[in-house]
Amino acid sequence: MSLTTQPYQRHYDRQIAAWLILCAAVIFGMILLGGVTRLTESGLSMVEWRPLMGIVPPLNEAQWMEVFNKYRQFPEYQKVNKGMSLEDFQYIFMYEYLHRVLGRIIGVLFFFPMIYFALRGRVKAGLMPKLWLLFVLGGCQGLLGWYMVKSGLVDRPDVSQYRLTAHLGLAFLIYAYMLWVIFDLLMPVARGSSAGFARWSKGLVGLIFLMILSGGFVAGTNAGFSYPTWPRMGPTFIPEGLYNTTPFWLAMFEDVTTIQFNHRMFAYLLVLLITVFAVKVMGAGQGGRSRLASVLILLALAVQVVLGITTLLLHVPIPLAAAHQGGAVVLLSAGLFLAHSLRSAPATR
Repeated sequence: MSLTTQPYQRHYDRQIAAWLILCAAVIFGMILLGGVTRLTESGLSMVEWRPLMGIVPPLNEAQWMEVFNKYRQFPEYQKVNKGMSLEDFQYIFMYEYLHRVLGRIIGVLFFFPMIYFALRGRVKAGLMPKLWLLFVLGGCQGLLGWYMVKSGLVDRPDVSQYRLTAHLGLAFLIYAYMLWVIFDLLMPVARGSSAGFARWSKGLVGLIFLMILSGGFVAGTNAGFSYPTWPRMGPTFIPEGLYNTTPFWLAMFEDVTTIQFNHRMFAYLLVLLITVFAVKVMGAGQGGRSRLASVLILLALAVQVVLGITTLLLHVPIPLAAAHQGGAVVLLSAGLFLAHSLRSAPATR
């Protein structure tokens, strides 16, 4: 790239970053809405997957009765919601409908600006494959969402916790990768001398992501309702019945006691590691951006811990549980910001 085109490219990079920030914000909202959809048990209210025509909701009573009668043929109505009124069905239907429509809106919001920037020659070398990867991952997320819903339309009136966690994990993965691309566009600083910290920070981001997957199993098995006490689980800190399955490792994914216990232990581990790491970064003379990122991740961690404990003690109220899921997005964002700042910012002394 010539010196004369560099200022223009920086301007284009900021334009693309602004567009991706908008997309990331909508994905954030999508994750929150997905959590509410799960918490309200709305995910199985739409028993068909119509990628194109599904954007049009029922518009009159006859159409509402048509989709309601289809819902009545499946296990959730027959085993859980027998006798549900049409009004109650409309309530859960609209959450799942809005969730699916928002997914389509994200696709449109991403695809057409991407093509525009590409045709106008504003996408710098090496960026276009990353944008196409994000688009393909978004399409896979839609397919995975329907694959998840199908698991609850057979015998058990609930979706598979494995598929739910995969769906949640891919949503966070798309968001995280998009955020990293945004950081690269807005903060393209040459790598400095903080390679050691950078490696550890990426490890912390990986642990945060695993913690989020752990939360997916908590949500998928309703394990958050099993022990609404803290710091003990029931009368003891370590509850009875841990890993009481054959084989024992299956308990990590299917036993509610083990799932909630592991989620708590994972949280304690993250509190320790993130706190120690952030304090070390602030005391090591890293750049101002790294210090800011360290403060932000500590704040995000504190808020997330308070939200998690409060959600548990109050028996998982929907607003708090949704806020807890949103807190996971914020914590992951702070972790990515810290990792990127350490990847690019040299030490000051």
